[in-house]
Amino acid sequence: MPPPHLAPPSHLAAAAPPLEEGEELVAGRRPVEEAFAAGRPPRRLLVTPQRRMALEKIVLHATTLRIPIVEVEGGSLTALAGFDGHQGVAVVVEARRFASVDDILARSIERNEAAFVLVLDSLEDPQNVGTLLRSAEAAGVHGVVFPTERQAPLSPAAIKASAGATEHLLLAPVDDLAGALTDLHLRGLRIVGSEADAALTAREADLRGPIALIIGSEGHGLSPAIRRRCDLFVRIPMRGLIGSLNAAVAGSILAFEVLGQRDPTARPGGSQPATVEASAPAAKPAAKPRAKRVSKRAST
Repeated sequence: MPPPHLAPPSHLAAAAPPLEEGEELVAGRRPVEEAFAAGRPPRRLLVTPQRRMALEKIVLHATTLRIPIVEVEGGSLTALAGFDGHQGVAVVVEARRFASVDDILARSIERNEAAFVLVLDSLEDPQNVGTLLRSAEAAGVHGVVFPTERQAPLSPAAIKASAGATEHLLLAPVDDLAGALTDLHLRGLRIVGSEADAALTAREADLRGPIALIIGSEGHGLSPAIRRRCDLFVRIPMRGLIGSLNAAVAGSILAFEVLGQRDPTARPGGSQPATVEASAPAAKPAAKPRAKRVSKRAST
């Protein structure tokens, strides 16, 4: 008998049913788990037969919650999700309820923290959007503001790239991004933009107060209307021959610089050390010191 991941498709597998009005698809193992953890109201769990054994934990959880489980063909799930990185699982949930700028500022007050808002200025790549949202959640951003037009949609691919961070972030689409920045400025936030030729590096600038950090689009950077509303521009110091960074990488670096200035010892949940998905090689036993123990710290 072949291993489960090599088993032929079940005869019960069918085409994935289309989404109905008021439904949203969350695809990928981690995003599905985070959707469950966040309490998103589920409608049905979609799994491919070839991956069902590997997804036993998720299937069991769905069974416990009495969520209907539908076996679907891998190709039809790919067509429904719009990308092939779904890992054979997706959950159909009620459509997302977006937040407002007021909701984001209220969260900063609840946490007794200086407001930290991430602003996306017309990013075009869903992968960049998802990666930035993942970094934003990890860096303690209170919410993300982005335009309703000329912006990559919050698609299943973007949600997958966020590793489920979209389930824990306040996301606020706005019709007038420039106007939203003006409102944030009037409410005491400094508007900080990223530019390659800025006078100050992010490390040199003081980013500890209430700020809205803006990341420009991949091809054009900050739009003129957005640039005019910036109170401060910062850059990322670079020494290589490549003149610019991917928008998601640059935005992530800046977001963690803000976190580093505000709370250099920050850890997830306020207590546990950070982890990464890839396993690090086992450390060799430390050599016994001959004289006194020397403490080494990683430079920032």
